[in-house]
Amino acid sequence: MSLGRGATKVRNTIRTLRFQHGEMTQQALADRIGVTRQTVIAIEQGRYSPTLETAFRIAAVFGAPLERVFQYAGE
Repeated sequence: MSLGRGATKVRNTIRTLRFQHGEMTQQALADRIGVTRQTVIAIEQGRYSPTLETAFRIAAVFGAPLERVFQYAGE
């Protein structure tokens, strides 16, 4: 869920990981994890925090630990 004003405290490296994996498109990632391209865009831009299941699916696509893909920028 988003935390007001269009930004979350969850940061991610999805864009970097996509390019490290053969310049994977947002659509290709969306297809692999079962969401829309718009959802991938929102997650990548930090406007939406994915569900835990979706976060694990994203990490699995890249063969990376969850904490390499997502970081929490707490208080």
